[in-house]
Amino acid sequence: MRLGSLELGYPHLLAAGLVLALALGVAVGASTSAATYGAYNPAWDGASGVKTVATDAGTDHRVIYATSDYADADAAGSIAFVLSPETAYDDAEASRLASFVRAGGTLVVADDFRSHGDDLLGRLGASARINQTPLRDERHNHRSGALPIATQPAEDPYTDGVTQLTLNYPATVEPNGSAVLVRSSNFSYRDVDDDGELDDDEPLRSYPVATVEPLGDGDVVVVSDPSLFINAMLERPDNRAFVRALVGTHETVFLDYSNVGERPPLWVALYYLRGSPALQFLFGGAVLGALALVSRRGDGHRER
Repeated sequence: MRLGSLELGYPHLLAAGLVLALALGVAVGASTSAATYGAYNPAWDGASGVKTVATDAGTDHRVIYATSDYADADAAGSIAFVLSPETAYDDAEASRLASFVRAGGTLVVADDFRSHGDDLLGRLGASARINQTPLRDERHNHRSGALPIATQPAEDPYTDGVTQLTLNYPATVEPNGSAVLVRSSNFSYRDVDDDGELDDDEPLRSYPVATVEPLGDGDVVVVSDPSLFINAMLERPDNRAFVRALVGTHETVFLDYSNVGERPPLWVALYYLRGSPALQFLFGGAVLGALALVSRRGDGHRER
C-alpha cells in the first residue's frame, strides 16, 4: 500500500493499529473512573446516570472539583449533589456551600455510614442528621431485607411521580424538625446489632429516609442512602423519578466531587483548562507551535 512517497506494508499497518488501540485505551482510561458514586463511572456503582437524568430533563450539568465554583453559580436556579464525601469539608468550603444554599440553591446531601455528610450538615447549620444504624425491612424489599423499599412518600414537589424508593443497605435520617419527604414502611426496623435479624429490642416502625428543610432562601435535602443515586439503583422503582423530581425546574445541576477521590485525568485537565485563561493561553501556544513544527517539517520534505 502506497501513501504518497511512503510505502506501507502489513507490519506498518499492524503497528499503526496497535498504536491506535493503545491511544484509545489510554483515552478511555483517562476519561473514566472506577470510583463508587463517580460521575464518570459508567459501571453499576457509578453515578453517571445522574448526568443522564439531568440531560434528559434539559438541565445543564457540571462536575466540580472545588467549592469555589459555587461563587459563580446562579444559586436560585441550581441544585448540587454531594454523595458520601470521602473527606471532611473545611470551614471555608462549608461556608461557600452555605452561601450557595442561603442564596436560593438546593443542596442534596446523601450519606449513610461515613461521618463527613453529617459533619457538613452541622457546618451548614442544618438540623437533620444521619442515624448510622442500618435499616432493614423483611416484608417490603427488593430480594432481601437489606434492600428495603420505602413505601411512604409525602406530597411534595421533590417527590413528584414517586410512589416508593428502593434502597440499598441504607441508614435513616433524624429529621430534628425538618420535613420528611420519604419514610420506610411500617414493617422496617433499625438493625441495632447489625446481625441481619429482627430482635426483640428492634421495634417495627416507619423511619425517615429523606428530608428537606429551608436554609435561607434555599433547601437542604438529606438522603440516608447515597447508593440510591448509582447507576444500578436508578433502574429500581422509583429512584430515577426521585432524581428527576429533585432536578425539577433547576437550570443547572452541580455534581460536587470536591471532597472525593474521583479524578479522571482527562476531565480534570479540561476542568482546570476551562477555568484558567493562563492555561488556555499556554495550551493554545503549544498547539500552534506543534502545528508550525509539523508544517515546517512537511515543507522540508517537499523541498528535498
